[in-house]
Amino acid sequence: MEELLIDLYGGQFERELLQEIAAVGVFKNVPADTVLMDFGQYVKSMPLLLKGAIKIMREDQDGDELLLYFLEKGDTCAMTLSCCMGFTKSEIKAVTETDTQLIMVPVQHMESWLGKYKSWRGFVMDSYHDRLMEMLDAIDSIAFMNLEDRVMKLLAEKSQITGSKDVRNTHKEIAQELHTSRVVISRILKKLENEKRIALHRSHITLL
Repeated sequence: MEELLIDLYGGQFERELLQEIAAVGVFKNVPADTVLMDFGQYVKSMPLLLKGAIKIMREDQDGDELLLYFLEKGDTCAMTLSCCMGFTKSEIKAVTETDTQLIMVPVQHMESWLGKYKSWRGFVMDSYHDRLMEMLDAIDSIAFMNLEDRVMKLLAEKSQITGSKDVRNTHKEIAQELHTSRVVISRILKKLENEKRIALHRSHITLL
């Protein structure tokens, strides 16, 4: 596990910090579509993402979900940090988008490292900033983009994450992530196909 950490964070974290993470962290291989954290749970560990992608969802009063942003290799979740350090229940849901490798760091070590390692403090602050920017981007998309553009943006993000032009999500899954109905998404996808921007298949969508 220490070799994985060095490959990913070797130029960012002190050697002593990498050794501590390897000693106390719990390595996990998690398949796609696995719920890592759900609404209302207490969070006792923070994930360091080594490989794969995780989508972060928010829930409204009716129990419907909205995609906020994706976490990728090298990322962590600022909202997880807040829940851990404040001992509060999670207000987000984290689900693996692809097969994922991560290290779970217990909360008590996270706090002690803030005072012990300058690189860790910087990493935490950068994580807060990055997630805030992604939250603002999600708000801008909802406020200023039409649904057709939001669909294309989501498909492009998923394509970038997987490194493939084939997006293997159902119309229902895309509708849930964008907080709309499957019928509306199916109509938009058909329109995008007619415009030669995507190709629809039985099990996936291809970006053209």
